[in-house]
Amino acid sequence: MTARRALVTGAGGFVGQWLCRELARQGWRVVGASLDGDPGPGILSPEDHALVAWHAADVSDRATVRAMLDAAAPDAIFHLAGMAFVPDATDDPRQAIQVNVGAAVSLLAEVRVLRAAGTIDPVVLLVGSAEQYGRHDHDAMPLAEEAECRPRNFYAATKMAQEVFGLEAFREDGTQVICTRSFNHSGRGQREAFLLPALVRRALDAKRTKAREITIGNTDTVRDFLHVEDVVRAYALLADQGFAGEVYNVCSGQGVAVEALAHEVLRAVGADAALAPDAALRRAVDVPFLVGRNDKLRADTGWLPQRSRADIIHDLIHAAS
Repeated sequence: MTARRALVTGAGGFVGQWLCRELARQGWRVVGASLDGDPGPGILSPEDHALVAWHAADVSDRATVRAMLDAAAPDAIFHLAGMAFVPDATDDPRQAIQVNVGAAVSLLAEVRVLRAAGTIDPVVLLVGSAEQYGRHDHDAMPLAEEAECRPRNFYAATKMAQEVFGLEAFREDGTQVICTRSFNHSGRGQREAFLLPALVRRALDAKRTKAREITIGNTDTVRDFLHVEDVVRAYALLADQGFAGEVYNVCSGQGVAVEALAHEVLRAVGADAALAPDAALRRAVDVPFLVGRNDKLRADTGWLPQRSRADIIHDLIHAAS
């Protein structure tokens, strides 16, 4: 049997590398595209890294996208390219529009041309964000896909626009688009700008220096965390078993307050430190509660999370030690 062909955009990023690993281990022939091309072994072992054909590509450029699609002839496209950090989009909104919206529009336009020519007809998985939901009351949690989207920051707005363009491509010409609204996820290799890796680093530093406090931003916000390995398994399953034109939450279904999460990290590290709120780490647009329902994902694909929040913390500690 001929191996299925996957094109992963944003493949050099945190989730992109884990997704390439998952697909390659499942037997897909994987082309990994990112601005910088080959990320080198790091998140991936040398053995996993060698299973991916790495390419440097700007997926906001249509000519580049066309050449990439011609070369890869993918059965499935996993579109992860874009800004992944909320403050980055706020700091550079023009760039956020270009990479979070423009790249998806360029990709979908080229897929449409090649579908019409009978060259390819791939599943296109567009990875969105739970930030699209915005603010809902605590008693509305967990949120199902039918919940109203109320984006409160620039990043969320760009992800919402990507979804709108993707679903329109499905309605207009039948492009096999599947969209996710992915909730918080973490694991080895994630930047320390993100919450859990940042907490682990501060806790390890506190243990090393015997500091009595670690700084933290909003302590009462509630978030829904998955291990990155469970997230990329969900993406692979959606490409196989998800329904085109649908949106899927990728989430654990369980919420944890940031204060409780910080204490979990401190206990796992073995650091005896208190939490010191720092106004500089707070975001005015933070959504107080953001927890999702994963019933639709489980029903359509059989997916279940296999890694716990404790596993995430353990992996981050091991990687940072």
